[in-house]
Amino acid sequence: MRLLGLDVGSKTVGVAESDPLGWTAQAVEIIPIDEEAEVFGLERVAELVKSRQVAGFVLGLPKNMNNTEGPRVEAARHYGELLEERFGLPIDYQDERLTTVQAHRMLVEEADVSRRKQKKVIDELAATLILQNYLDCHGKLCAKL
Repeated sequence: MRLLGLDVGSKTVGVAESDPLGWTAQAVEIIPIDEEAEVFGLERVAELVKSRQVAGFVLGLPKNMNNTEGPRVEAARHYGELLEERFGLPIDYQDERLTTVQAHRMLVEEADVSRRKQKKVIDELAATLILQNYLDCHGKLCAKL
């Protein structure tokens, strides 16, 4: 069994998965979505749930730096509700403050990736960081693995 880590944006969802033991997170893919058209990519998530034996979801919670919750937190929670309704699997949330900044820094400073290429992988990397932080903190869903 694995956990899927999701970095939910308004146009894409970055996806990462844990290894079966819950020690490491690896990038999987980016799923295109369109919040305005209410297209959430759940068909692709369903394929991943089935093929990867998913036990639960960890969604990034993009809180503000002062710990308040803005509209993106509401959107992430709504996506979590959609997942729970569709799949009946447990959902947990991980504070994702600065994960995108950390991902950018990793891509630019450590990997010297061009801006054009960054756009293609930034959401996957952010999802990986969200899930790895969750696994490192032994979140409640880790017991499901």
